Amino acid sequence: MQGKKWLLLLVACGAVLLAAAQKNDKALEEALLKMTQGFKGDIGFYIKNLKTGKVASYNADTVFPTASIVKVPILVGILDKLEKGELNYHDQLTYADSLYYAGVDILGAFKDGEKIELSKVIMLMCTTSDNTASLWLQQLAGTGTRINQLMDELRLPNTKVNSRTPGREEIRKQYGWGQTTPAEMATLFEKMLQREVINGNASDKMMRILGRNYWDEEGLSKIPPGVFVASKNGAVDASRSEVMYVNGHKTPYIFAVFTKNNEDRSWEPSNEAWELTRRMSDFVWTYFNAE
Repeated sequence: MQGKKWLLLLVACGAVLLAAAQKNDKALEEALLKMTQGFKGDIGFYIKNLKTGKVASYNADTVFPTASIVKVPILVGILDKLEKGELNYHDQLTYADSLYYAGVDILGAFKDGEKIELSKVIMLMCTTSDNTASLWLQQLAGTGTRINQLMDELRLPNTKVNSRTPGREEIRKQYGWGQTTPAEMATLFEKMLQREVINGNASDKMMRILGRNYWDEEGLSKIPPGVFVASKNGAVDASRSEVMYVNGHKTPYIFAVFTKNNEDRSWEPSNEAWELTRRMSDFVWTYFNAE
């Protein structure tokens, strides 16, 4: 009788392992790993086929700097305020010089006292990746403290806002404005798609907003223009990353690639991480949606 119990347990364990193995797309994973060989830096990726649930990943649970991808959690924070009625999408805001963040941002060119609608500040953050707009919205969302609480509620414990967030000063020195993992950021996009972030209305709004990305010359450039894509990318000197939901005609999927400690810190299109991201994106699109 005892032997029969052990046999049943072994069969059950084998079934679980088989199911887990079937969720891993080995062919895609191996092709992408081969593509990344020789990259001078650290890289992680997570690609999920949304029809089959199969995943190809590498260093998917490793923490990477978000750079401007931190604006996705900030967006969640703002939608939380909107759904609670604490902000209105069409509120008129007043810009102040104290909000200015040095750079080439559109909002930073505003004069003190000028009016702008909240919806347009959100557009500037997500579409043009305006840092002045993003820091303003981070404040309006309840600061990084509240945004990080929302990430914890979504079971994304490694996705955090570090900048201007009490208690995270030391970790900011390592990761900068924000941090995440390839798997967690891809999961956040999938949760939005499944209408699970805050609620269905908020999730739908976020997907629409993230579907208007001005920065379309890296991984996004390899997706045909007739295909809906919700995306965000981020770049600082030693880190270039991108995440996107691609509503492919044959196979919808989520693609996330993150890098750090990059040797090539140039800002030309030929940057090694950007070139690699384009090649990976092109390969994944063809793999899932070639005619």
